[in-house]
Amino acid sequence: MPPRSKPVPLVAITESCCVPMTHTPLSVDGAQELAPVFAALADPVRLRLLSIVAAQGEVCSCNLEEPLGRSQPTVSHHTTVLAAAGLITGEKRGRWMWWTIVPAQLAAIRRILGDQEGQPERSRSAP
Repeated sequence: MPPRSKPVPLVAITESCCVPMTHTPLSVDGAQELAPVFAALADPVRLRLLSIVAAQGEVCSCNLEEPLGRSQPTVSHHTTVLAAAGLITGEKRGRWMWWTIVPAQLAAIRRILGDQEGQPERSRSAP
């Protein structure tokens, strides 16, 4: 059986969405576009799950239960939320989903937060 194609993320931060927050405040539309992505990251289990996938490059759902200390249905819920936010993408292989990071989505988040390709944030003088 050929592998299924990867699902299209439900949330994709568009290039036109937002300029870095360090340069100008978010627009109402930009904030509405970003809110689901940041909401997905606001859960400690999902944040840890994302870091595991990022560190390992590709992870089977079957290998997430133990490090997260969560049951398979709970892991499935959290991966679904991260996938809907466009942060990870999955490919079904046999019985299990294999998860990878979506680099473009993480790059967009870094850009919006004002990260200049990993350069330290410019220092701000005290008032």
